[in-house]
Order: sequence, then C-alpha cells, then structure tokens
Amino acid sequence: MAVQAATPQKSSGLHFRWWWILLVVGVLLVAGVFAFAIFQPIKVLPRMRLAPGFTLTDQSGQRLTSEDLRGQVVLFNFLYSGCGAECDQMNATMQEVQRRLGETDLGGLPVQFVTISFDPANDSPEALQRYAESLGADPSQWRFATGDVARLKEVIGGGFEVYYAPDDAGGYRFDPTFVLVDGWGIIRGKYRYQVQVPDADRILRHIGVLAEEVQKSTGANKLIYEAAHLFLCYAP
Repeated sequence: MAVQAATPQKSSGLHFRWWWILLVVGVLLVAGVFAFAIFQPIKVLPRMRLAPGFTLTDQSGQRLTSEDLRGQVVLFNFLYSGCGAECDQMNATMQEVQRRLGETDLGGLPVQFVTISFDPANDSPEALQRYAESLGADPSQWRFATGDVARLKEVIGGGFEVYYAPDDAGGYRFDPTFVLVDGWGIIRGKYRYQVQVPDADRILRHIGVLAEEVQKSTGANKLIYEAAHLFLCYAP
C-alpha cells in the first residue's frame, strides 16, 4: 500500500509550530537569565584563584601542608609573634571568629584557622606554641606555622599576595590580611585592613555562605549555583 506523503500545507504548519515552540523556550530562557541577574536569589563568594601549595612546620613541630587542609574551609592570616600591639586587632578578630563559630550553620563542614609567621628565625615551634597559648588558641582548630625563608616569600608574597618586608628596627612592615580558602583550595575571600577593617561578623557570614554552597550545590541546584557565579551574585 502506498504511503501518502505530507502535503506542503501540513509540512508548513508543522515547521511553523516548531519555530513557535523554540521561540517561546528562547524567550523563557532569556527572561530567566534576566530575572536571575536582577533578583539574584542565591549569593556566593567569588572564586578568586587557587591558593598556593605549601609545606610548613606548626607549633607542635608537626608538618602542615596545604593538602592536609583539603576538604576544610581555612581562614589564614600572616604575622610574626614579635609584632606586639600592631597585631592585637588581627588576633582579636581571629579569636572572635573562633569563639563564635558555633553561631554559624556549618552543616558539618570543618573549619580551620592557620596563622603563618614570616619570621622563622625567631618563631620556632616553641615560640609559636607560647604565642598560641597566650591567645588561648584551640590547638585542634588553630595552627601556627612557619617555614623556609625563601619558600615563605613565594607562598605569602607570591601565592597569597600579601606584602611583608623587614624594617629598620628588626621587625617587619606588613599588610594585615585575612584570606578565606575553600575545601578545593580556592581563595574565596580576602580582607585587608587598608581597604576595610575585617570584622568577625563579615567573616562569619562568608563562612556561612561557603557552608551553604557546599551543602546545597548538588544535583540540579549545582546549575543554579554556577549561574550565581556567572552573574557575580556575590555576598556583601
């Protein structure tokens, strides 16, 4: 039995219908993009760049590497134990974040604090241990570490892009800075005193934003979070 071919009129109607469907879908997609860009239903932290790799020695004389910290959110700062009152505000901020961390819904996400000293000549493990104890640092969560002079310059100055240099009085000039790194080793926040005084509330809020992204950025939600990064929906 012969198969009846579609008439030109039917073929034209089918073609028109497909174009209409594609047009509607395209309009909806564009509308969705504009709505996301305008209303920004999800906030994220920027993915700045990869944090540097390192191998250091902590206050207990144990090796501390960047790989040891994978899977954890890490808040870094950079100083030396002999900086005195110049570091009081930085230490107070770190102490407050550590003390109030329980206020943030972390969903089981581990958080660590790491203070890197750029004065290894004076900051031996024993000196760092005394400094940590003077600040009431929880050794299971807040590590103090240092390493080789040349390598420290590469890690702190080159990798984290934090300035420091010896001064004429035997100390250091430096840029007081906190750096927030996610579990994939990506820098997600940088807080400089010269630009804006880093306050514990803001850092805790950002840690919470990271924890929420880790918890919810799965399945179909992952596309939504990638859209938030695409449209720069950054948390204040």
